[in-house]
Amino acid sequence: MSISRGAAEHDSGAGTGTKAPIVDASPARNFRPGFVAKIILMACINAFGLYGLLAAWSTGTWGVFAGLVIALIAANYVYFSRRAIPGKYLYPGLLFLFTYQLFTMAYTGYVAFTNYGDGHNSDKGDAIEQILSYNESRVEGSAAYPVTVVKDGDGNLGFAIVQDGVAKVGTAEKPLEEASGAQIEGNSVKGVEGFTVLPFAQIVENQQEITNLRVPFSDNAEDGSLRTQDAMNAYQFRSTLEFDKATDTMTDTATGDVYTANGETGFFTNADGKNLTPGWRVSVGFDNFTYMFTDSRVSGPFFSILTWTFAFAFLSVATTFALGLFFALVFNDPRVRGRKFYRAILILPYAFPGFLSALVWKGMLNERFGFVNEVLLGGNGVQWLSDPWIAKFSILMVNLWLGFPYMFLITTGALQSLPGDVMESAKMDGASPWRVLRSIILPLLMISTAPLLISSFAFNFNNFSLIYMLTGGGPNFTGSPLLIGSTDILISMVYSVAFESGVKQYGLASAVSILIFIMVGVISWLGFRQTRKLEEY
Repeated sequence: MSISRGAAEHDSGAGTGTKAPIVDASPARNFRPGFVAKIILMACINAFGLYGLLAAWSTGTWGVFAGLVIALIAANYVYFSRRAIPGKYLYPGLLFLFTYQLFTMAYTGYVAFTNYGDGHNSDKGDAIEQILSYNESRVEGSAAYPVTVVKDGDGNLGFAIVQDGVAKVGTAEKPLEEASGAQIEGNSVKGVEGFTVLPFAQIVENQQEITNLRVPFSDNAEDGSLRTQDAMNAYQFRSTLEFDKATDTMTDTATGDVYTANGETGFFTNADGKNLTPGWRVSVGFDNFTYMFTDSRVSGPFFSILTWTFAFAFLSVATTFALGLFFALVFNDPRVRGRKFYRAILILPYAFPGFLSALVWKGMLNERFGFVNEVLLGGNGVQWLSDPWIAKFSILMVNLWLGFPYMFLITTGALQSLPGDVMESAKMDGASPWRVLRSIILPLLMISTAPLLISSFAFNFNNFSLIYMLTGGGPNFTGSPLLIGSTDILISMVYSVAFESGVKQYGLASAVSILIFIMVGVISWLGFRQTRKLEEY
């Protein structure tokens, strides 16, 4: 009988007291599906990362480029190194923390010290280019060119014309140049190699983009650009302004006015104080922060909103906690029948999305057609959402409806975890129910619920959805340059300043956001310090 080589080698170690290693050279043992899946996943991540690097490089966003380089190097090191096993679990969370939290906070801080907003959306170079292009007029005596709207391989729109018998094509980024292999019929171009001629339906669909399109005649800006208003005929336009880089000025060739660059306001301004738009982003220091306190048209509404924000957050927590605790105490008594059913009913307001409930209440509180006025009050026209004080009361009541089930849940759980022998001893010593509640239940309850009350305060301090869906911040303040109202809180004020006040002011909105962050942070810090005193219980 023959003995295999592997068995012989295994037995040969028996006499020496050691076991010879058993080597299995089967290819199936060396194939690890997890490793292959990791290779495929990292290949996809690196491919997307490389695409992001190329996009950042082409747009000149060097901060994003550097961040992507660091993120890709770290990802490949962590997931291919045997020394970074803990990092495989920490890396995704840290990446999202940096991207969605730290970067956002840092960028908000940067914007708060600039004039970023409508009229100041980009840098100075873009502003100069837009000013020159927007202040254009048709060149006197210039020819009308039958134009063909085309699209290149990258999806960029362009114009094709016949000039002096030669077909030329260009886009906003590439000036007109001779088109090789173009098809010409009469005075118009019917086809261009590398471009797609847009049919009438697509021209109508992209009408605004086509009418705003400017195709330079040449690399020399003084030659002007080609524009059209009907996608049929195009004309040569030239800017009425001239930019002198040496003196950093714009000169109006028609009037002779000289506009000088102002580094403090981000505008080209003439001697009469007239500005050329758009401007560009510049640092304004603490102007966005001081503006809310120094401009009387803004400071009054701002302090009113600030006071209401604190009052709304405090009263919301106090009322919801009081009502939730009341129901928790009632239904924690074993003598109450059907406690499970009543608890389920009380949780229902918490089960519905808050913004939908706010919209329902907005309809019910409508002054003319709402259920409350028409049915419950017999047609009485109470201004639930249009009177400043009644609207604030309505917000608190609606938030009480939405918030007490959460407090009911946490206080019910906390009550059930309290030691029963302590309360039994207090009752045996003759303590009244109020005394037990005040001296035993509440102190013990606050140990577990105080951190939740602090987080609830922070949530209501920034309860944007309720304010926006129920009142929209109204009724509005009169005489204020900002579209803000009596029921606005700071976070809804930020939204209004940034998007709804006619002129978008991202710098001012970011400054208010930083103030909110500081206020909530300080209040939370003080609150958590106070909760430490409860440990003695």
